[in-house]
Amino acid sequence: MSRIQILEERCKGCRLCVEACPTGVLRPSGRFNHQGYEVMEADGQCVGCASCAVMCPDTAIRVFKSVKGAAA
Repeated sequence: MSRIQILEERCKGCRLCVEACPTGVLRPSGRFNHQGYEVMEADGQCVGCASCAVMCPDTAIRVFKSVKGAAA
């Protein structure tokens, strides 16, 4: 299973990642960083496409892709 890490202090809440995600796993978290921006969170099954990370203008998203055939 792939996973997403949001670097909350870099996130400016632009929501471009939410729009880019084909599976809809990203959403506003209701939490705010020290700059006062609402940060995003992952809620669901990430497929590891990294569309969110590519769209993020602040490089606030890291995607860790699962290796096919790896033991869980």
